[in-house]
Amino acid sequence: MARVFLFVLDSFGIGNAPDAAAFGDEGADTLGHIAEFCAAGAGDRPGLREGPLNIPNMTALGLVHAARLATGGIPAGLSVDEAATGVYGAASEVSRGKDTPSGHWEIAGTPVRFDWGYFPTEGDAFASELVEAICREGDVPGILGNCHASGTDIIDRCGEEHMRTGKPICYTSSDSVFQIAAHEETFGLDRLLEFCHVVRRLLDDHNIGRVIARPFIGTSPANFSRTGNRRDYSVLPPEPTLLDRLTAAGRTVHAVGKVADIFAHQGIGRLIKANGNMALFDATLKAMDEAEDGDLVFTNFVDFDMLYGHRRDVPGYAAALEAFDARLPEIQDKLKPGDLAIITADHGCDPTWRGTDHTRERVPVLAFGPDIAPRSIGIINGFAGIGETVARHLGIAPGLHGRSFL
Repeated sequence: MARVFLFVLDSFGIGNAPDAAAFGDEGADTLGHIAEFCAAGAGDRPGLREGPLNIPNMTALGLVHAARLATGGIPAGLSVDEAATGVYGAASEVSRGKDTPSGHWEIAGTPVRFDWGYFPTEGDAFASELVEAICREGDVPGILGNCHASGTDIIDRCGEEHMRTGKPICYTSSDSVFQIAAHEETFGLDRLLEFCHVVRRLLDDHNIGRVIARPFIGTSPANFSRTGNRRDYSVLPPEPTLLDRLTAAGRTVHAVGKVADIFAHQGIGRLIKANGNMALFDATLKAMDEAEDGDLVFTNFVDFDMLYGHRRDVPGYAAALEAFDARLPEIQDKLKPGDLAIITADHGCDPTWRGTDHTRERVPVLAFGPDIAPRSIGIINGFAGIGETVARHLGIAPGLHGRSFL
């Protein structure tokens, strides 16, 4: 029996989703634009990185081939001269949102065919009746923010008033999400998490995908910083996912990072938390050592999205890709005969794009392992084929959506 290791590079899109125009994202290309900026010197940052994007290990697996399938072009400064060593392709999302739950659920074989609820972009984001209920049942004197905002910007704007008044900072984005920032010391982390539970319950009838706790520390905008104690409170997927099917078959799903939160802890056998991509990588390597035959290790590498995509930080995103790529041989060295590893993404977040939100893009699909013969799988309609490939490789019954590409 085999094992599978599924790695989601959160927001690592490769451009040209067929429905990008409907989302206002026609022309967005996370990989392509990062590579372009780096090749032109605009991705340099002294002491961090410089020069063209340097990701030789993912390139060898077929990443640039996948990007060419997705867009018809080769990202600047990268090459496809050598034959790929892995299975490669691109996948187009069919879910009706470009958010984290939709992308992950679809990867796990359950596309989101319904429309999420969203908050208004003009005026107050949250209706007065909802705010009154939140304040009453959450036992707070009021809220700050009540708008669409960047998480770091709104903490800088409202953090000191929040510390003085005890009012949590509440905001949203173009995703179906209600985010709550609060100071870990003056408000308290436990109190923030309990408050999020209250808000989650009050939003269930509004069809809002996630409530996110955004704790921070510091004394002023000069040193405010968000901590690694973020928590996502998601609704349940609309039907059983790959994770549920594996669990029902007696397999263990090792959820590394925020994966368990995204699936509302449904179908999770083992929860492993870590803060930052490199800590997540270390935790993944440890989980690989501990995974048994038939298990799935499922990791979300969140920094690409949270620290660099949303903050429109091209050098930071490029450096994070290079750091992940440099450690990829450590994963390859741990693979045993029969094992399968898959690298993919849940959506895009082009750091050169307007605004601070996700971008609708195709995502790479790179599969490799000791017994996996390299080839192109072309462009897959939907992410569910990724989950079905995992299901087939681990010998469980297929789901309702998608088909295995192996």
